[in-house]
This record gives sequence, C-alpha cells and structure tokens, in this order.
Amino acid sequence: MIKLFFKRFISKNRDLLLEEGQYIRGFMRLLMKHRNTGIVWTREETHDLKSYVKRLSLHVPVLIIIVLPFGLVLLPILAEILDRRKKRRN
Repeated sequence: MIKLFFKRFISKNRDLLLEEGQYIRGFMRLLMKHRNTGIVWTREETHDLKSYVKRLSLHVPVLIIIVLPFGLVLLPILAEILDRRKKRRN
C-alpha cells in the first residue's frame, strides 16, 4: 500500500527529481550503488543520502517521508523509480 502510494507520487515528479539530482554531486551514483552492484549502503552513505534527500525535498515535498524515522527503507523504491535503464544489470 505504502509502496504503491510512494511510487505514484514520485513517478509524477520523476523528471524534476532527475533534473535536480544531477546538480547534487554524487547523489545519483550513490543512490544507484545498491541497485547496480547489490552492495548495501554503509552507515555514512545512508547519512549522505538522507542529507541529499532533505535538499531534494525542498523541491518535491513527498520526499520528506524518507527523512522520517524508518523512511530509509523507501530508498530502494526511489532508486527503482529513478532508474533510467529498461533492464536491470546482472
């Protein structure tokens, strides 16, 4: 239920997020790390991602959900939505 709700709102703002994400150095690389390599984010990386999302939430307020406690479980969903590839890497 929450996943579907989150996907719907993020999908509406996907282009804006991709555009703004390009201005934050290293955001897209770090966000896609788990999706591309399967390596789990370290504690420092999740802290960095959280600060990046705080900045992006000024443009897309629905992202404030990720900043809330236990909101980091939604980061893989965000990466899935923002992924520009049609097929997942092996």
